[in-house]
Amino acid sequence: MLLGKVVGTLVATHKDEKMEGLKFLVVRQITVDNAETANYVVAVDAVGAGVGEVVMYASGSSARQTKTTDQRPCDAVIMAIVDTWNVGDEVKYRKD
Repeated sequence: MLLGKVVGTLVATHKDEKMEGLKFLVVRQITVDNAETANYVVAVDAVGAGVGEVVMYASGSSARQTKTTDQRPCDAVIMAIVDTWNVGDEVKYRKD
């Protein structure tokens, strides 16, 4: 699982029928210190995330393990919206 920030949306009107009805979001990976990286991924949204939210996402074969993505040709899925995380005794992120 990785941490990321939703930075945009993606619309694809022509896609495989197994992908119909899914919401796609553009996610920028962030580090455990809440710093943005240069890495982006398009992920299926399984939890109702929105632009600006910090999320946990999985990629690769793990992305097909959610109820939303089971048996679908999916390589990344948002599976949680982050409320807070700490490293040691330091709060690195808290959702407003």
